[in-house]
Amino acid sequence: MPGTSANSAVTRSTLSRQIADALRDEVLAGRLQPGREFTVKQIAEQYGVSATPVREALVELCAQGLLDSDQHRGFRVHRFSVADYREMVEARMLVVDGIFRLHAPGTRAALPEPDPGIGVVLVSIRRRGEAAVRAARAGDLDVLIGYDLRYWHELGRLVARNGHIADFLHRLRVQAWVFSVPYLRAERELHGWLWSGHVELIDAVTRGDAEAALDVVRAYNAHSLEWADRLEARPTR
Repeated sequence: MPGTSANSAVTRSTLSRQIADALRDEVLAGRLQPGREFTVKQIAEQYGVSATPVREALVELCAQGLLDSDQHRGFRVHRFSVADYREMVEARMLVVDGIFRLHAPGTRAALPEPDPGIGVVLVSIRRRGEAAVRAARAGDLDVLIGYDLRYWHELGRLVARNGHIADFLHRLRVQAWVFSVPYLRAERELHGWLWSGHVELIDAVTRGDAEAALDVVRAYNAHSLEWADRLEARPTR
């Protein structure tokens, strides 16, 4: 029947994406710890699906740097080091700094050309930012991660005006959260280590104040590197 194989491919692709998203959420939540090993068969049985979409999902997560593949043992959650985290922060510093340096301080150049939809996007980003701030102040990691990722991805697309750059920054952010979650869950006191400058940043972007936005981002990156220094200073067991 015409179209049947195409529909089947679309369905499998959708299922594969759903499995990849579910596993990524498990890693971000810390339920799949770094170093955790599993096979295609185990995941297929867990979700009650065939091996093909599972294999596609796991390969996709490997491409995102979240999983490692071992021909003989299956897959395992990638273990990022403090040095890896530091490089993630430095990479996003270079990219974001470059984006804002393209815009003159005090102008509205930090925003795309006037468009009726821009205001709606800014309101949406600000609401996500407000939710992220509330979660950060409450120490609710699960809620914070979800809002934080969506906030930065939308903001990246708006300010960079380049989907490839936004997707690259999003990938770095996911990896940074994967690294951070196990450490943050072990912290006795999260207050002060969860960044909550989302609203301040989107307000600067809304005003078209590239210099103020850059100051917020630079302070955030310095905060992240300070945390990396603290982790490196911990005594090894």
